[in-house]
Amino acid sequence: MEKIKMTTPLVEMDGDEMTRILWKMIKDELLLPFIDLKTEYYDLGLEYRDQTNDQITVDSAMATKKYGVAVKCATITPNAARVEEYHLKEMWKSPNGTIRALLDGTVFRTPIIVKGIEPNVKTWKKPITIARHAYGDVYKATEMKIPAAGKCELVYTNEAGEEVRELIHNFTGAGIIQGQHNTVASITSFAKSCFNFALDTKQDLWFATKDTISKKYDHTFKDIFQEVFDAEYAEKFKEAGITYFYTLIDDAVARVIRSEGGYIWACKNYDGDVMSDMVSTAFGSLAMMTSVLVSPEGYYEYEAAHGTVQRHYYKHLKGEETSTNSVATIFAWTGALRKRGEIDGIEALIDFADKLEDATIETIESGTMTKDLALMTSLENVTVANSEEFIQAIAANLRAKLEK
Repeated sequence: MEKIKMTTPLVEMDGDEMTRILWKMIKDELLLPFIDLKTEYYDLGLEYRDQTNDQITVDSAMATKKYGVAVKCATITPNAARVEEYHLKEMWKSPNGTIRALLDGTVFRTPIIVKGIEPNVKTWKKPITIARHAYGDVYKATEMKIPAAGKCELVYTNEAGEEVRELIHNFTGAGIIQGQHNTVASITSFAKSCFNFALDTKQDLWFATKDTISKKYDHTFKDIFQEVFDAEYAEKFKEAGITYFYTLIDDAVARVIRSEGGYIWACKNYDGDVMSDMVSTAFGSLAMMTSVLVSPEGYYEYEAAHGTVQRHYYKHLKGEETSTNSVATIFAWTGALRKRGEIDGIEALIDFADKLEDATIETIESGTMTKDLALMTSLENVTVANSEEFIQAIAANLRAKLEK
């Protein structure tokens, strides 16, 4: 079987712990036998990030701007315990956060639908994609503990030194305070990424905030979305046969639960963080959810929605068998390969990505799956495969598809 040729590299970002082990298995069993794989490799493992003072993360984002498409393994965001465990110079920031900021991207997360893994919400028949704004709000907030009675104000000082003040609260005793921000530029990029992704995937787009309460902050999000839509996207949506509408976040939650799915739900940063976990869990598992960072300039970075599976990694280090779900990581590769094929006009690469996804889903639906899925499936007489056996079973199905 002749290997599929690539013309432009993917940016490959390696990661940490058990997902790093799966990463190599996926390449060895599912990719390298079939593709003349071209990648520009960046090791985002925590130890190498520490060695390079996290410059490697910045370099990988810059490479994504150069080549347009990246695929990323899950990585550790260190806390105090990780600093001690890995003897780090400092508590490095989230690589995902760094990459999102540099690419000015929006995160789109979509559950992978498999027969035998039924959603907990009975009405859901199609995937629901969460579009999460990946800048600002509570994640960039400044916080303060108020020790005693006193006045707290928001103060804006312009470049001429003139001040505008708004009273937040007159404290009569101890309390807490938090200041959040966002920028018109970032919200505009968020809107454009959402509209572009809706057009790419031919899905309706919903956007929800709480502008009735937050009459300036959230209302600005609502206004910018509408302005961008009216100016640049209304006709394109009409031609594509899809719709955009705005609603309140509480109304959106009610609509989502009653819906059958099949649309994109755009959320502010915190809402998207929470709702993507709700949607993924209700559909089955975080290990069965794709994630792609999309910038308005057309850069794409694909990854799994879950973490590094630390507990399984410690078992692996002890020589114990693991049954780790690799589906979302496989779909990160297929998403990146498909997009590379679309941009470069390589139909064979697009077809390969489709066949690998089909082989993965059919492996599960035929009854071979990892332990996490076996515990929730409605299928009977399933075979619980270990980490490597599951990937090998997919490889056998993939080879049969390609040989046809």
